[in-house]
Formats: sequence, structure tokens, C-alpha cells
Amino acid sequence: MRVEHEILTLHTRDPFVIARGAYAEHVNVLVRLTDEDGESGLGEAAPNAYYGESRHTAVAALERAAPLLAGLRGDDVAAAEDELRAALPDARSVTAALSIALYDLAARRLSVPVYRMWGLDPADAPLSSFTIPIGDPSVLEERVLRAAEYPILKIKLGAGDERRILEIVRGAAPNKTLRVDANAAWTRARAMEMLPVLAGHGVELLEQPLAANDVDGLRELQSRTSIPIIADESCRVADDVERLAGAVHGINIKLAKCGGLTEARRMIRAARDRGMSVMAGCMIESSVGISGIAQIAPLLDYADLDGAALLADDPFTGVSIPEGRITFPGDPGIGVRERDAP
Repeated sequence: MRVEHEILTLHTRDPFVIARGAYAEHVNVLVRLTDEDGESGLGEAAPNAYYGESRHTAVAALERAAPLLAGLRGDDVAAAEDELRAALPDARSVTAALSIALYDLAARRLSVPVYRMWGLDPADAPLSSFTIPIGDPSVLEERVLRAAEYPILKIKLGAGDERRILEIVRGAAPNKTLRVDANAAWTRARAMEMLPVLAGHGVELLEQPLAANDVDGLRELQSRTSIPIIADESCRVADDVERLAGAVHGINIKLAKCGGLTEARRMIRAARDRGMSVMAGCMIESSVGISGIAQIAPLLDYADLDGAALLADDPFTGVSIPEGRITFPGDPGIGVRERDAP
């Protein structure tokens, strides 16, 4: 098995601003695995500084992974992913990319989509939200109007005049489902203060209001509101689910956190065993990364798979979210093609 990579520089249509910072350019790493028969699978690493990764650490991790992949046929993808995750514990975006590529390759060999390998029906996928980043009030209404096709909006909060942001968004989208993501930026006191504000605007769910390690705070918040609280930064892998049971309504899975599709499915099983809801999200990624995580969409309650929809320059086509519907192209593997390729 040969592993190759290239740097993938992506740009969002609008600056992507969350509580931790603002980003106009996102540098990911495209991974290609090619077997002895010349069949290839694609994956994408979206390294994030919050989790201690960068393009440089990702490339270095891929170099360390190459010997492990050299003799791999890819017949047992789950075992291969576990081996890679054990060997590269601090490079989960990279093992996620390799996992996607391995599943893409395995399904291409069978001439079926990955979700069919697991017996899933794409019709069971929920609608995806579309993100409205933190922005100056003068531009928020225009951004909401540009997102007119999407019935569910996820509003980033955690900085600035949050009440005003909610007023503007709700005023511009009076009938849409609103979700809020504070990206771990609130104190307990601030979160308590915001709960009635969110309820007043009919917010459907609240994602990661508190610091990742404040599970007791999340538990207290959830006891004070009927709005489902979803743990994102607090829940990276399946082993984290147990300590969150009873503290939050559900978990948010991202491949860059958990390290691959096999671990993502373990997280789903762990959450379901404890009566918790399941969401899957993404980083800013091309259609390669989005098409990878989308393979588990039929297993979800909530989806936030808009990473490619936010881009101005996606070099690939694959799973898309027109009008919020997670739409699979039906091609083998993860269903990705280079844009404008035949």
C-alpha cells in the first residue's frame, strides 16, 4: 500500500470566526492510498491547533504511518485503523484521513458506497445545519439571507454582543430552526444567564457551552433547561461517553477528534447504550472530508456537515447538503471526484 499526500489550502466565502479565533484560510492535508492493483482511496486530514495539530505535525505523522501501511492490504479496515490510532495517538486528524481512505478503497473494490458496506440507508440521514460564524451585526443579516436555502442554522456565539446576534438572526430567519454553539467559551454564570435568552428565541440545542473539562458544570446546566446540551470538545473518543452520561443530552462526533470512522461508530454505540443522542460535525474541510464523515449520517439524530458548503474553492465534489439534505452521489467508496473530472 502506497501513501501519498498533498497540502490542500481552502478558503471560506466569509471569514470563519468562532470564540477561539478567526480564520480565512484553512490548510488541510489530502491523503491518497494506492494498493498493489492501482486502486486508490482518498482521505483528508483537518489538523486543528486546539488539539495540538498542524500541517507540519500531520505531514510528519504520515511519514511515520508509511511503514505501517506498506504491507497492508486493507481487508480489515477496523483493525488497520486501530493499529494506526495506537501508533499515532497525537495525530487523530491523520488517522481519520487514513481511515477514510481505507474505507474508500475497500468500498471501491466492492463497487459500493461505504454506507452500503454497513447496511445503512441514506434516506435515514437527518438534515444538516449551516453555520453562521460570529460577525459584526452589520453583516449578520446579509449572511443569514444568503443562507436562505438551509432550514437549520447553527449560530456561533462566545464573543461580542450575543443577545444582539440572536436578535438579528432570529429576525432575519423567523421560521428556521436555530442551534447555538459557544465552543466552550462561557463561564457557568454566563451560560446560566443565556439559557432563558436561548429559550426565548426557540433555540433547538446548545453545543458545548462550557470548558471541555467542566462536566459537573454541564450537568448543572442540563438540569436547568429543557434545551438539549451536546458535548463537543468534552467528547473526543468512545471512552469519554461514560463520564458524560447523565450530564448532557448527547455527543458531537468529529473524525479529527476521534481518529476514524471505526471509532466514530464505537462512539455512536456507546451513546446509544446510555440513551444519549448523537450528532456529527466537521472542521472546515473539502468534499473529501465531508463525504467521509457523511457515511455515518444515517445513524445520527443531528448533523452539522457544512464544512465544504462554506468554501469558496472546494476542489472536489461528493456528498453535498442542498437545502440541508445530506445528498449522496451514489458512486463507490465515499463518492468523491475531482471537480470537473469526467
